[in-house]
Amino acid sequence: MTADEGGLPGIRRNVPTAIHVQISEHIRLRIASGQWPAHYRLKSEPELAQEFGVSRGTVHRALTTLIEEGLLRQVRGRGTFVTSTVIEPSIAQKLSTLSEDFASQGVVATTEVRECCLITPPRPVAALLDLTSPDAQVLRLVRVRTIPEGPVALLFNFVRADLAPGIERADFTSSSLFGELEGTFGLRIATARRTFSAEAATEETARALAVEQGSPVQYLQQVTYLDDGRPVEYSDVWIHSGRLRVTSLLLRR
Repeated sequence: MTADEGGLPGIRRNVPTAIHVQISEHIRLRIASGQWPAHYRLKSEPELAQEFGVSRGTVHRALTTLIEEGLLRQVRGRGTFVTSTVIEPSIAQKLSTLSEDFASQGVVATTEVRECCLITPPRPVAALLDLTSPDAQVLRLVRVRTIPEGPVALLFNFVRADLAPGIERADFTSSSLFGELEGTFGLRIATARRTFSAEAATEETARALAVEQGSPVQYLQQVTYLDDGRPVEYSDVWIHSGRLRVTSLLLRR
């Protein structure tokens, strides 16, 4: 069928292959060829239906197949996009966690909790969290986040235990730190200070992220504050930059 006949090249009605399967394959070829690169926004379903010369339901079925395969993703209110092979969280532009970003992008991620216990904070951490009492304790939480391609982040979090008593009993394999602080303990997280830099992977970081020791990794340092100005959490995060790239959206007003 030609475009002048009401469809696009490759869409045939006189073959046993279902139309929605043909459309899915046509889109796969456009993605594979680079014609539709990562982050490309597709036309709306009605526009694609008109372009392909088919019903909207047929287009929807084809797109659903590709979304399930991970080639496309839908963002509510924005449209359907070609999936990037590198995850791009928005942690450089808004106060969200990696798990929240993964969930919003439909990325399947697992969390391995390597340590979750109360400790006396190291002196620099105590200073950043405004802890002056020698009896003060913090939660030390060590996790590794992994996507199907492999580990993407090694996280060390230190949380003030006086603001979240009992937090060491939380199951962080399935819940996020911010989710526990806000949902379980009723704290209102307001702001954070984040610093990004590049570092050479130490032996521990290299093992956790499955990279060579000395390889460049992205390092994120953060102090999180409640709405009353009190610091509640300090974190060190090492990111596998080959699998997860941090991006910022900048506006000039």
